[in-house]
Amino acid sequence: MSTRVNRIFSSRNCINFSPSFTNKARNFETTSLHPFPSSGRISCRSFSASTTFSRAQVPVRTKIKGAAPTMASEYKTLKGQDFDRAAFESLLRRKVFLWQSFEPYGAVKGLFDYGPPLENLEAGVIDLWRDHFIRTEKMLALKCTMLTPYDVLKASGHVDKFADYMCKDPKTGEILRSDHLIKDVIETRLKGDKEARGEKVEETEEDPKKKKKQAKAAKTAVKLDDSVKKEYEHLLATLDDCTGDDMGALIKKHDIRNPTSGNEVEPPVSVNLMFQTQIGATGKEPAFLRPETAQGQFLSFQKLLEYCDSQLPMASASIGYSFRNELSPRSGLLRVREFLMAEVEHFVDPESGKKHSKFASVRDIKLPLLGRQTQNAGGSTPTVMTIGEAVDTKLVDNETLGYFLVRIMLFMQKIGIDMNKLRFRQHMANEMAHYAADCWDCELLNSYGWIECVGCADRSAYDLSVHEKATGTFLKVREPLKEPKKVEEWQANLDKKKSGPKLKKDGAKVEAALKNLSQEMKEKCSISMEKDGKVEIPVPDMEAGKVELDKDIVSFAKETRMETMREYTPNVIEPSFGIGRILYSLMEHVYWTREGDAARSVMSFKPTIAPIKVLVVPLQKDARFGPLLQELEQRLDDDAITFKVDQSGVSIGKRYARNDELGIPFGITIDYESLEGKGFTLRDRDSTKQVRSSVDDILEAVVKMCKGKESWDDVSKRLPAFESQESKEE
Repeated sequence: MSTRVNRIFSSRNCINFSPSFTNKARNFETTSLHPFPSSGRISCRSFSASTTFSRAQVPVRTKIKGAAPTMASEYKTLKGQDFDRAAFESLLRRKVFLWQSFEPYGAVKGLFDYGPPLENLEAGVIDLWRDHFIRTEKMLALKCTMLTPYDVLKASGHVDKFADYMCKDPKTGEILRSDHLIKDVIETRLKGDKEARGEKVEETEEDPKKKKKQAKAAKTAVKLDDSVKKEYEHLLATLDDCTGDDMGALIKKHDIRNPTSGNEVEPPVSVNLMFQTQIGATGKEPAFLRPETAQGQFLSFQKLLEYCDSQLPMASASIGYSFRNELSPRSGLLRVREFLMAEVEHFVDPESGKKHSKFASVRDIKLPLLGRQTQNAGGSTPTVMTIGEAVDTKLVDNETLGYFLVRIMLFMQKIGIDMNKLRFRQHMANEMAHYAADCWDCELLNSYGWIECVGCADRSAYDLSVHEKATGTFLKVREPLKEPKKVEEWQANLDKKKSGPKLKKDGAKVEAALKNLSQEMKEKCSISMEKDGKVEIPVPDMEAGKVELDKDIVSFAKETRMETMREYTPNVIEPSFGIGRILYSLMEHVYWTREGDAARSVMSFKPTIAPIKVLVVPLQKDARFGPLLQELEQRLDDDAITFKVDQSGVSIGKRYARNDELGIPFGITIDYESLEGKGFTLRDRDSTKQVRSSVDDILEAVVKMCKGKESWDDVSKRLPAFESQESKEE
């Protein structure tokens, strides 16, 4: 793992993109933004409605929003064919994209190893992310530790709130995640109803254990009353919003049992999902593997502020692994226990109106926005509008949040995400943290439904405030005022000589509590003191949680002072990317099969991020091709173009086909005309068309296309066409 992390953080050449790119995004339109209902959404939210987190704070959270439909006949490939998930997953296994970790030992759920194609694809996506965000937006790159002390995550709220609900089968001891249990049983009953009505039931390749459980749960096809069917469908659509008590009530009401044993289950209980460990050998320093990268960035705030000469706005960015001890891993890379994240923390002055200096450059770009009001009305169709209009009407709260929504969409477009399978969904009121101003998810449609892949939240001043309170460390910005101003404020004055004997060791705690009282509370204390001669104040750090003070010990007075400095806690806009989810969705989006031959699969990765850029194919095994092959390999190495040589004895058409499955965008063929000094042929993966020219022309074209500076259409217009060897062989 450390090798992969080091590679991810290593510097690489930046990628440049053609000027026409942003213009295409500016004119973004779609007629098929919502082919499936919101009930097919997998979200990142796994807390109860009373949680103090926004979903973006813990972005790779996983909970099914209703029934994720099979969609075998609805969800389409890049070329409009029915998507066959079994064939797609077979390709990923055959071409060694990924597999479950530790397979010789029986494998471990929720952990995956990446093979060369997916590891290189991830590196390409991360390179582009660094260029698109860190370099272009002048962000401050950080690398913080994965081991995080207990106190940090206690202050942030993770110790208390980073949890899922589970049920236990008391007879077998089996642990079941509550929402998954409800979903699986209800889905199985709905399938049984379909069978009883004579309707077609779609099937996909599932975990054998899950299929076994569903089979046991179903037993026979049973037709449901229409009212029961409607209730079940509504239950699945609203399951994501249920608290632990809600799920307990559903389990009891609908007699939901362990599908494997048929036993009743115990009521849901909350289980923390962080991996706990300890620092050192004594066990006195408990710690966790981090559930997100953000906390390290918040605690580095003062150092970053000094680095930026105390100038805001500023943004930090971190790419690294986070961990979640998922109770029930499923859906491949969509719900895992170890995952790569890329997070930005953009710090801004709250009195600036959260305006962004570059907002004008994106104001006219259109996005598909599924607002809260539309969702409340039962709709799932996004409205396509400019971000300028969205901010002006307060659908999106502020310019900085809107700017990052656009940047997220442009990033997705750059890596090859299908724009007809992308939408931005606003958080519902019960998903929002109490401190959050606005939150949006970038959701991508794949065969599992709408998947939250990026959370973008206006987190206000929450994180810096809780860490400042917990540690006493100054986590604010201080800046001189243009003109001094007179300030009247309530002060609590503690007489330490008189309070010492009474408060003893709690004196410092009481003093800190008095200092932290709000102006409103200090004014109320003054009134109470004048009326009763005593006052009770909360002291969270004391065992009793409060203390009573009389007027001999403390006094409250309104004082006037001249203020020359302004102190404030910055607000934070946080885009948070789940890289594994993006990669999986991307692979589905670029997958298709050749017309008339479903066995010939293609992965149409963009040349800018393709795991391998060029396939080098000698026409036949012939020693005379050796010197040309060596020259070509050296030239490709010099240009930093990744390539693969296929000298096997099968036909050239078959060699092209099996490497199309790896997503290699270009093929250079060495043939007998090459021996006569007539150059090489260059093949385009998607169209299978070829051109022929000198090695210099061919390599120039490859380099430009891999940097996004030219397209195949550009190259085919300026280089002579060539009749495909592929068509001859086939």
